[in-house]
Amino acid sequence: MKPHIEESQRFLRLADRDIYAFTVLKKEEDVHLSVVYFHAQQAVEKLLKAVLFSVQIEFRRTHDLTALMFLLQQKNIQIPVATAQLARLNPFAVTYRYDDMEIDAFRLTCEEATEWLNSLRIWAESELNEHGDESDTSDRKMNDST
Repeated sequence: MKPHIEESQRFLRLADRDIYAFTVLKKEEDVHLSVVYFHAQQAVEKLLKAVLFSVQIEFRRTHDLTALMFLLQQKNIQIPVATAQLARLNPFAVTYRYDDMEIDAFRLTCEEATEWLNSLRIWAESELNEHGDESDTSDRKMNDST
């Protein structure tokens, strides 16, 4: 398996950890929303990066979901959640981790975040399967011609 495919699969597994944490923590009334949504943001970030790895798009170290989505859109890769929606998760990567600001202003619900995560997880796996198959096909063609 090619290294970029292995890395994309690794990021998919890491995203699954954050999706699980989000799913568990959102049910706990005593857990602050900044912690809950941090895991949603991290999961989205890792899902986007998994797809970026799978199509071999280089990216800088960033938590900016909008910037990651822009890189995918430049290559005509359509994301199932609008940029404006995911941008609402951006502050949870850093700002709300180190600040005590009120979160209600974002009017972000756990149901919305759950819907986005479900859509993005399905999309990312589909993209990885598609690009992993392309990689395997090109490997087979190269081996067949030798």
